[in-house]
Amino acid sequence: MASTGGDVVGIAGCGTMGLPMAQCLRDAGVEVWGHDVRPSGEFGDFAPRMIADAKDFAGRCDVVFSVVRDTAQTDALCFGGDQGILTDPKVRPEIFVTSSTLSPRYVADLAARLPDSVAFADAPMSGAPYRAAKGTLSFMVGGADDLVARLMPLLEIMGDGIHHLGGVGAGMTCKVLNNFVGVCGVVAVRKALAGADALGLDKRRLLDVMCISSGSTWYGDNIDAIDWSRQGYDPGNTIGIIEKDVRAYLDALADGGGAFEDALLDELRALEPLDLEKA
Repeated sequence: MASTGGDVVGIAGCGTMGLPMAQCLRDAGVEVWGHDVRPSGEFGDFAPRMIADAKDFAGRCDVVFSVVRDTAQTDALCFGGDQGILTDPKVRPEIFVTSSTLSPRYVADLAARLPDSVAFADAPMSGAPYRAAKGTLSFMVGGADDLVARLMPLLEIMGDGIHHLGGVGAGMTCKVLNNFVGVCGVVAVRKALAGADALGLDKRRLLDVMCISSGSTWYGDNIDAIDWSRQGYDPGNTIGIIEKDVRAYLDALADGGGAFEDALLDELRALEPLDLEKA
């Protein structure tokens, strides 16, 4: 592992992805702090490294990775009144990295609003919490070459597939396109499993065959490792988050998508909880 240069790192948004990312950095010897709106007692053995006060958090960190849910939470984190981590020049981090899945259009707007003294990159990731815990995420990165070179040792602790795709926004553009395909896979596998039930085929046997055949998908192949794989749709859960991801992709398109995308969102919102053991 390359030296991280002594940068103190902050993870803002220590949820199902952010917390294991922070734990990977800590376990690799990086000085890392977390920030979240939830009580520190919810973060297990990482609780001593959680900082509730946003200004205190920002003042300790050279690099902040934002893993909050959406654009509203990103705006609140960065510019939210006297608690925005980028509003006070005395306690700003040197580098701000958004690892949330957001519209590329929003990322361009965010870059234009950041203070000149704060370097910015987008580095959304893919892989679900089980890969975050293993440090094997895939990162899609947009930013200046020198900045990405500085971030690379940190990214390589958290992931094993780091792709620098161009300037700011390139990583997010790749992420929303990737997620669009991923969501298509989720819906297709769920429809196929429902079809197996209707046609009297064991769902487990279908999954076994698909993973070594033309029906192979990330979701279907890893259905037992993905912690949210059996969820039905709810705006507050991970299926709700991937609906947000599709909307981020559509926001970037000049025409906002078409009939296929509308149907995909309808099918996603219609998903019921999955019971793989049900005959």
